[in-house]
Amino acid sequence: MFTIGDFARYGRVSPRMLRHYDAIGLLTPDRTDPATGYRLYGAAQLARLNRIIALKDLGFTLQQVGAVLDERVGPEELRGMLRLRRAELAEAVAAASARLTRVEARLRSIESEGHMPADDVVIKTVPAVRVAELTGTAASFQPQDIGPVIGPLYERLLPLLEGAGLRPTGPGIARYEDAPEGGGAIVVHAGVTVSAPVGPAGDTEVRVVELPPFEAATIVHRGAMDDVLSTTHTLARWLDANGYRSTGYSREVNLECPADQESWVTELQEPVAKA
Repeated sequence: MFTIGDFARYGRVSPRMLRHYDAIGLLTPDRTDPATGYRLYGAAQLARLNRIIALKDLGFTLQQVGAVLDERVGPEELRGMLRLRRAELAEAVAAASARLTRVEARLRSIESEGHMPADDVVIKTVPAVRVAELTGTAASFQPQDIGPVIGPLYERLLPLLEGAGLRPTGPGIARYEDAPEGGGAIVVHAGVTVSAPVGPAGDTEVRVVELPPFEAATIVHRGAMDDVLSTTHTLARWLDANGYRSTGYSREVNLECPADQESWVTELQEPVAKA
């Protein structure tokens, strides 16, 4: 038999945790010394302790852990609980990965402060272009809100165009505008260049629109759009230094879009006017 201190050491937990498990009936000692009140544990109880810790690490509550260990939860219900927890963990990992990407983008932007190559930005007149596009709304212009909207729009767009008998004739063009309802919401347009007539693209929600020409400050971004921050900051500093002001959101023209997003090449086209 082991004292609570020895059992805690072998189980890599604290005596305080074992006392709590005893109090709620999750892991009671094999016996308690009637004279001293000391809790005494058997080596076989390490197996139950291991299962408690493993289920806790999966995110189950102690009440759920007790139900699983005492077989008050059937196999099918347990599988459902585990599938749900797996999905929650996968979502948390994805969110943490996206947050890390945003932090790294901020760090790169900070590191690039004071460095502003003069040949990165070009002022030019962007010609009129016809695009077929799907539209959605994002809660804000932050990457974590834009990404979940624009990605699915593009995934749906190309199959819908194919079904309507339309073929892209040029690059993808993403554009943004403030939503009519305000509150920081953004209307997201995910489009591709086409030569079809303006109007609905067949019996779908896709619309073909003519985008007018405009004066733009352009800069090329290389890499995933989640990492665009340092490029947009370079553009902003150039505009400020050269007497221009922005008159709207940048268009994103997809020049190269291989499977590996780190190899993407995107031209940002920011509408500008002389300050």
